[in-house]
Amino acid sequence: MSSPADLLKTPLYDLHVELGARMVPFAGYSMPVQYPDGLMAEHKHTREAAGLFDVSHMGQVKLVGADAAAALESLMPVDVMSLGVDKQRYGLLLTDAGTIIDDLMFVNRGDHLFLIVNGACKVGDIAHMQAKIGTRCEVVPLPDRGLLALQGPKAVDALQRLVPGVEKLVFMTGGAFNWQGADLYITRSGYTGEDGFEISVPAAQTEALARALLQQPEVKPIGLGARNSLRLEAGLCLYGNDIDTTTTPVEAGLNWAIQKVRRTGGERAGGFPGADKILPFMQDAAGNPAAQKVSRKRVALLAKERVPVREHIELQNAAGEKIGETTSGLLGPTIDQPIAMGYVTPEHAANGTEVFAAVRSKKIPMTVSPTPFVPTRYYRG
Repeated sequence: MSSPADLLKTPLYDLHVELGARMVPFAGYSMPVQYPDGLMAEHKHTREAAGLFDVSHMGQVKLVGADAAAALESLMPVDVMSLGVDKQRYGLLLTDAGTIIDDLMFVNRGDHLFLIVNGACKVGDIAHMQAKIGTRCEVVPLPDRGLLALQGPKAVDALQRLVPGVEKLVFMTGGAFNWQGADLYITRSGYTGEDGFEISVPAAQTEALARALLQQPEVKPIGLGARNSLRLEAGLCLYGNDIDTTTTPVEAGLNWAIQKVRRTGGERAGGFPGADKILPFMQDAAGNPAAQKVSRKRVALLAKERVPVREHIELQNAAGEKIGETTSGLLGPTIDQPIAMGYVTPEHAANGTEVFAAVRSKKIPMTVSPTPFVPTRYYRG
């Protein structure tokens, strides 16, 4: 673990300290895990009103050049080239073995592509893109920008007072805005399952914007702890836990992120790293079944007893045989039940299947469940 002197500080570090946050090392930064009200209160406030998250540790990158879309598409199994202007999409950088280097969001901003990558992966991601496509387009890191996430059913009420016009955005779209002379790029998206926004802002104006948002009656600051519990209730993967360079998109249940145009029989089928390792396990563009079966699948789990099941807990069948392992887990604050995510053998992956988590010397019964655990409330217009 890094010493405090080694940790980087986001533009909101002083504000976090002023607000009494408990700071922890995360992705090389000193980040707020929670504020004085605590994780449960922060989680529930985001579900009921609006929570402000500092996500400035994440990497912001732009790809510039006429070949940028085709270049990025050569690194990912998703449709980049037909994405409309100011439309956003989820993407996956892959190894040659078809496993996941990182998951990311990208937007077509017209004259360039704008990417947001995970904080713990950004140095490697940028180096990977520069090495693989740096001769086809310009890969430009944006370390001089902060990133805020405003999430919750009342996020739009708070943000439109400061930035009129954001209420016109719909889920997975973005737009350029201005606040007190600061150029913003705002997408209507997030990591909680709630309606909300992610706001790219010049680093020098990040604290001022955060303070202005916190002056709105709906908004409270939220830390990493509630960010994690919110995303797990929404059934969203956490890179480094639920997906990593040992997992393929098919094992992870992320087939939905691979559009038909990139699948076998599609107009631009294959052409991405690990295509020969992934496409045989996927339904093709015409809807024909996969030719091969994976050896494990990611599942969501709901505990039948009130015993939290954390990550790296062995999962067993009724006979006590190991069938997998959890990758994330906690007590879901909204549903007030222990929930988890993990990988199991395919014969145990169907919804309704009972499995058992080996927590210390006890076997906790869990049911494979559909996600999200809490219904999403994305604004689609």
